[in-house]
Amino acid sequence: MSNNARATLVWREIPGLDPNNCMELHQCRTKWLAIDGYGGRSNFACISLAEKREEKEFSPTSDQLLKHPLAMLALVPKDAALFAAGAIAGAAAKTVTAPLDRIKLLMQTHGLRVGQEGAKKGIGFIEAFTLIGKEEGLKGYWKGNLPQVIRIIPYSAVQLFAYETYKKLFRGQDGELSVIGRLAAGACAGMTSTFVTYPLDVLRLRLAVEPGYKTMTEVALNMMREEGFASFYNGLGPSLIGIAPYIAVNFCVFDLVKKALPEKYQKRTETSLATALVSATVATLMCYPLDTVRRQMQMKGSPYMTVLDAVPGIAARDGLVGLYRGFLPNALKTLPNSSIRLTTFDTVKRLIAAAEKELQSIVDENRKKQEQSSSDNGSRF
Repeated sequence: MSNNARATLVWREIPGLDPNNCMELHQCRTKWLAIDGYGGRSNFACISLAEKREEKEFSPTSDQLLKHPLAMLALVPKDAALFAAGAIAGAAAKTVTAPLDRIKLLMQTHGLRVGQEGAKKGIGFIEAFTLIGKEEGLKGYWKGNLPQVIRIIPYSAVQLFAYETYKKLFRGQDGELSVIGRLAAGACAGMTSTFVTYPLDVLRLRLAVEPGYKTMTEVALNMMREEGFASFYNGLGPSLIGIAPYIAVNFCVFDLVKKALPEKYQKRTETSLATALVSATVATLMCYPLDTVRRQMQMKGSPYMTVLDAVPGIAARDGLVGLYRGFLPNALKTLPNSSIRLTTFDTVKRLIAAAEKELQSIVDENRKKQEQSSSDNGSRF
């Protein structure tokens, strides 16, 4: 062998080995190898990588799952469980508060809709409530609720999932999430969910306040024909600006207040409800004017192109109070809505943690039984 001979290191993929399913490297040993014919030695590092295997033999039996039904929840993917909880809670909350939402929309847009007719530009809560009942009957209070329910299912799922994902991204090197990190995670989650579901929100508004439409499909086809695809995103800018601080403040205050409470109170349902109520109140007071701007920019024939046009325009026509038109029904709708959604999400997370703990206890119990059985069999020989 010549003195210029060199060793070649070859990397080869190990079929079926998942790097995300491997245990930590515990050993890296150096060995001395003899080179044939020369007796020389060279350093060679040998690294062993052990793949973790699912201990399926310790999985709970059907009888054990029936005896411990909570453990079944741990078998459902965590994201799927949170998705279902957020969707159901959001749909139920929206349906319960739909009449208040309809009243709020009429109060927010009444001045723009009748402005050219010289009619009364402001409309009160009682007046809007009476007007809907007189003109449309009981079902009028739930007009436009179906597209809202359809929208809230992906909206809740995307928002809650995105919030958990962004919290992981914004954690510091020490693993802790700062106040700024929580605010950023909430803002990004709010904007992500809003962008995905915004066209459905526009359809709901048109169906709720513009006469002559009976179905969401009819509204969508008319918008495409007369205004083009871009009309589905009219007012997206102020929507993103409005939802980012709202969700940021809402989620951040909820997390921080709960974290500051004694541990014995943190896991109570009434604590989650009260905390969500406080966080939603603070967020609503801060961000409501941007919601009014967004709604008026979504209207067909709206004279406002930007937020900077809309804010002074609304203030000039209706006064500063015009920016808070519909605040009362919105607060009555938003506060319980937010409380139900955040409380349900918090409760499901606790249930999932309890289910995982119970499942692990069953697995540990099965493992001990297997080890005991093996020990007993070995002692016989």
